[in-house]
Amino acid sequence: MSTTMPIPTVEAVLTLQSWLSPGYPVGAFAYSHGLELAVAEGRVGGAASLELWVRDVIELGGGRGDAVLLGAAFDDWAQADTAARAFAAGAGRLTETLDQGRAFAATIAAAEGGAADPVAYPVAVGRAARASGLPRTLAAAMYLQAMAGALVSAAQRLAPVGQTEAQGILARLRPLCRAVGAEASHAGLTALSGAAFLSDIASQRHEVKHVKVFRT
Repeated sequence: MSTTMPIPTVEAVLTLQSWLSPGYPVGAFAYSHGLELAVAEGRVGGAASLELWVRDVIELGGGRGDAVLLGAAFDDWAQADTAARAFAAGAGRLTETLDQGRAFAATIAAAEGGAADPVAYPVAVGRAARASGLPRTLAAAMYLQAMAGALVSAAQRLAPVGQTEAQGILARLRPLCRAVGAEASHAGLTALSGAAFLSDIASQRHEVKHVKVFRT
């Protein structure tokens, strides 16, 4: 897959860093993308298994799917939003993407102006990035890096993964986020697919978990 990316402006990087930071009020801390169930069942129990899990999500699962949707939002955000809702692998994933997308759109509209109507999270980011003249490849790569960071942060609350181990995982995943972002953001909706089946199943089973820390 191509990793070609033009040199971004400092303003573009700072804008996306702000939008995708843990401090941006989309409530990302409340969602684990099914990871809580994976930890509870022993599929993820430490740094090594966590890295493999997050790598699969980014390369084969919801991460790559979101990068496709983010890129498609540059061309037709309404069509991308319809696809995002259909692509969600269960009620939990749909709640996750719609709640965060609604919060992102509302914050962007209040802070910077723009569309406030709710759409799926990657679509909201892609729509805002296009409106601000930001490059889709950079937006997708930084979106995936933020997703990896949110998953690793969730795992630190659930499994014996230390801060230094967590940063090592994110450093090793950085080239993957760049590569998947570059490829998927230009792939188009016909490339929307997923093969991280354990992640999808974990998310679906989490929906009926009686005692849980995260919403998904």
